[in-house]
Amino acid sequence: MNKIQRLAALSVLPVAAALVALPAQAAERPTCPTPTKADVKQSSDSKVDQPPRGATAIRGVRVNHIPKGFTYGGVLVSKHGGISEYSYQWGDDRPNADPKQRSLWIRVVCWPKASKLAQLKNGPFDMGTFSGDTKTMKIGSRQVLTQEGDGALGDGRYAGWVERKGVVVTVMASTPLVPELAQIIEGIKL
Repeated sequence: MNKIQRLAALSVLPVAAALVALPAQAAERPTCPTPTKADVKQSSDSKVDQPPRGATAIRGVRVNHIPKGFTYGGVLVSKHGGISEYSYQWGDDRPNADPKQRSLWIRVVCWPKASKLAQLKNGPFDMGTFSGDTKTMKIGSRQVLTQEGDGALGDGRYAGWVERKGVVVTVMASTPLVPELAQIIEGIKL
């Protein structure tokens, strides 16, 4: 083997090692974000964050676009029917009836059976079901199910998608935030 062939063979080794490491890295990544013990306690105590948390409000999730103007926030954790829900809601001090009221709710649902977008229509969620007139749209690289917000969630737009098998993400943006919804969704990283 001449010098050039030896160098070429050696230069391939780091690439091969990196490719072998990819499955191991994927196995290390948690399948679904899990709340800390402090988050579970805060949720059960119904404690509020003032000021609200930022981009890493949900452990294991990064929200790269959070609109300005929120004055409080709160973590919500729930387990029922074989699924777990882990979410954070940002809000302002306006009453719910105020059309300028700003709220944003981002939730991760660990639902082992979830694999297709259509399943969200019959999802076993405590709150925020896709029971209305839904539409499918592409936002960034994601296929997203959307519908108008209903009375329980407030006015605005509700969206959800299957991030990967067993992991569903939903977002509810109040009416003043609907123009930023695509940017919010595109900025969510698990």
